[in-house]
Amino acid sequence: MTNRHHLLVHGGTFAVVGDSGDISGVRSGSSPDGLFVRDGRHLSRWQLTVDGAVPEDLSPVIGGDTTRCVLVPRGGRQEPAAYALFREQAVGDSSFVESLRVTSNRPVPTTIRLAITADADFTDQFELRSDHRTYTKPGALRSRQVLDDGVEFTYQRGEWRSRTTVTAEPPPDAVEETGTGARRLVWTLDLEPHGTAELTLRVMARPHGEKRALRVPRSPAAVTEQLLDKEGRFVEGIAFPTGWPELAAACARGLADLAALQVPATGPDGEELRVPAAGAPWFLTLLGRDALLTSLFALPYRPQLAAATLPALAATQATGTNAESVAQPGKIVHEVRGGELAHFGQVPYGRYYGSVDATPLFLVLLGAYVEQTGDTGPARRLQQHARAAVGWMLDHGGLTSRGYLVYRADQGGLANQNWKDSPGAICCADGTRPTGPVTAAGAQGYAYDALRRTAWLARAVWRDETYAALLEQAAGDLRDRFQRDFWMPDRSFPALALDGDGRQVDALASDAGHLLWSGLLDKEYGELVGRRLLEPDFFSGWGVRTLAAGQPAYHPLSYHRGSVWPHDNALITLGLARYGLHDEARTVAHALVDAATATGHRLPEVLAGYGRDTHAEPVPYPHACERESRSAAAPLALLTAVGGA
Repeated sequence: MTNRHHLLVHGGTFAVVGDSGDISGVRSGSSPDGLFVRDGRHLSRWQLTVDGAVPEDLSPVIGGDTTRCVLVPRGGRQEPAAYALFREQAVGDSSFVESLRVTSNRPVPTTIRLAITADADFTDQFELRSDHRTYTKPGALRSRQVLDDGVEFTYQRGEWRSRTTVTAEPPPDAVEETGTGARRLVWTLDLEPHGTAELTLRVMARPHGEKRALRVPRSPAAVTEQLLDKEGRFVEGIAFPTGWPELAAACARGLADLAALQVPATGPDGEELRVPAAGAPWFLTLLGRDALLTSLFALPYRPQLAAATLPALAATQATGTNAESVAQPGKIVHEVRGGELAHFGQVPYGRYYGSVDATPLFLVLLGAYVEQTGDTGPARRLQQHARAAVGWMLDHGGLTSRGYLVYRADQGGLANQNWKDSPGAICCADGTRPTGPVTAAGAQGYAYDALRRTAWLARAVWRDETYAALLEQAAGDLRDRFQRDFWMPDRSFPALALDGDGRQVDALASDAGHLLWSGLLDKEYGELVGRRLLEPDFFSGWGVRTLAAGQPAYHPLSYHRGSVWPHDNALITLGLARYGLHDEARTVAHALVDAATATGHRLPEVLAGYGRDTHAEPVPYPHACERESRSAAAPLALLTAVGGA
């Protein structure tokens, strides 16, 4: 048997199962297996045995919206399998459903004993990461209760209470203890000659605070029908390029993934919304930067994503100062978590504001939404939120006092608070990390675009000419400062950042392409940057690397120092097109579409930086989110940038 894992996603629920459909609860590779809702693991064990033995894979799991596999008893060529077991699984909203069909291969009556061993450890997702942290849980209690048709697992710690209910149709003949806390549901099945028996198992997860009336789907087939309907409505009506079928397929696959990656959120007036989650398995939640970029990419095709994301982020906008969550008035949230550790303050991510760029991107999306759709309603409704976001950029963000948006490493959270947020991502060419407050280049481009777009809103929607003129002046001043302080004449390229003393952090990085997207560079500088990004040290053949090869800091398997990110490349492609570099834009777009074609038309979160000249297939990054909203929306950005070319 292999140890591959397969991911199922439905809204804020996901499951990871092995090749046989089992959940072992043992971490293998980059992802834990289990059923997860709101950062909690509601199934930590789900293992099938027949006559006390684990069957083997005849046909391992085939992924998709549902998983399917065929299992048989272990044996040899001289012992034909006595039965075949057909297993199908799917996840619904806070639920998991499995259909089991056992078919006898014998010409005589056969009796088999089928069992599912189930457990729910309610482990928080942050406990399962590879960061070697441990968390105390004083007073935590787990209990199990046998039901007429299954078993219920309960977890309680103070006011925190979660439940997982497992039921079966037909009910099990017995529910046995295992000595480990797990429970074994057992059926004795009498099969006629070549006969068949069918079982359906349903799992309902109720995380703490869940008040909705939830129902488990009747079968995996019902989930498939529901998801296909949702995906179909998401894709319907979009004119895909007929002359470039591979891009059309990547757009369709991305839209289908975006349909599945919608998670619940709440607007300023308590209205229920569905917004793009960042990605699965680790980030199936609202992340400000990710939701904003996803919505921007999809804006010309699915503006409803922006229409939900903007009020959801307005509702979580900081109104006060909190050092632990890095909150400051007007700041847009970076990450929202609903798990046990966030609830008890053991991780800072319940509402965490450690992002220098979510706030300007909020303003960029608000302005872009009005410009794209002509709908001024959100701009009118969210005017005070927008003005507060501008206020944060000018005051707490540093535009007034330091001339730029600046961040400081957060000891309890993120060392870097721009999109390259891993600890060593912002570095000099030799790998040296900057000291003191960091001024990241890309965030200044976002701030420039935010000021200009908000000035337009002030003039066109809010009828505030004085405010518009103030913002336009601030944008112009920022542009002048940036080209003076960041441009490296000897390299004809902007620095990745400035350190606390204003010295240039001189790594050659893909963030320069974001400056093209935001329009911060003069035309001459922009053209130099755009052409430089297509030189072999930057361009791998599958996309533009986050860090140009040949620098001591470069590593093709680093998260942000040499890998290829689809969303990063989508922004670069839009920027190249903005500066009239259409051939270069098409080159990057074709590379990304080729990478998607090689991976079933789905772009992962990130690829390794190995070159196409030596690797005929894109090399996966080992810890990438398999489904990520920015990557799912990236083909739409390519379509915007280059059309069907």
